[in-house]
Amino acid sequence: MRYAALGDSLTEGIGDPLPDGTWRGWAALLADALAAPGHPVRFERPAHSGARCADVVEHQLPVARRFRPHLASVLVGGNDTLRTSFDIHRVARSLDTVVGSLASDGALVVTACLPDPGRLLRLPGPLARPLARRMRSVNEVVHTVAARHGALHLHLADHAMLGLPGFWSVDRLHPGELGHRLLAREVHALLGPTDRRGGAPPSVRCDRTPPGRVAATRWMATKGTRWVVDRSRDLLPGLLRLAAEEARHRLAGTAPLLDRAAEHATRAALGATEPAGPGRPAPGTAAVRVAATGAPGPSRPSVARSPGARAPGRTRGPRAPGPPSHRGPGAADRAR
Repeated sequence: MRYAALGDSLTEGIGDPLPDGTWRGWAALLADALAAPGHPVRFERPAHSGARCADVVEHQLPVARRFRPHLASVLVGGNDTLRTSFDIHRVARSLDTVVGSLASDGALVVTACLPDPGRLLRLPGPLARPLARRMRSVNEVVHTVAARHGALHLHLADHAMLGLPGFWSVDRLHPGELGHRLLAREVHALLGPTDRRGGAPPSVRCDRTPPGRVAATRWMATKGTRWVVDRSRDLLPGLLRLAAEEARHRLAGTAPLLDRAAEHATRAALGATEPAGPGRPAPGTAAVRVAATGAPGPSRPSVARSPGARAPGRTRGPRAPGPPSHRGPGAADRAR
């Protein structure tokens, strides 16, 4: 079987380092668990830190299509919300192109809604609310596109495992080793009704002790401060403008107008990507199987709600300091 993992730093494996300085991450752990005796898995990971939806279309999708995967995961969108140039229309076009292309090539596609970055960064309300609004829009697009193309969809945004001790790495934006193992286990469980799951679920036994408060403080004092400064050059000016607009509307009692405007823009963006003609299925006609449990253990798939329903919270985020690695090592065979 061939498995391609597309996305950003979450799929690249940031937060789960190996002794040689490369990143492993949930996708590599999943690839190892998909292999069965006599049935190796070839693993291609074009995902890279900082990627936005348009980057996946331009750089990662061609690699994945040449690889002709049987299984493909697409977890992206968080970095889009953290940019001044955020455009839900571009996000919708890009995600529809990626998921639709892979599905039309015959791949089983896995998508996920991911957590709100403002909540992960513990930003104050005026700064957090605009990011949460953006993430709700992105997650609604992900859910609708998944339904449109018959993908497997994991509701990760408000999953109980996100609150488990040791889930996050020192930067609080990327999972640590335990978080990556739990995510790999969830996706493995989601594949249960399909013929893609080969071996036993990924183990949750960690090779390293999760970082404590002292390690997190040391990281912020050394590498983390530089990361925040680099990100703020693009995000902070725009975020401050959004916060000012938020404050004006709240003082005027018109804050709900911002939510309605975002919902209208999201519906328009999805409408613009609706298929025309008999070549593609109409939105909502293909079933998407969804894992949406609140328990930290493996989730049972269920039928998705209608594409117009709102999906929760947001995703993964910006680049963390560390060595770049586009393929994670492991027992699975690597595609060249």
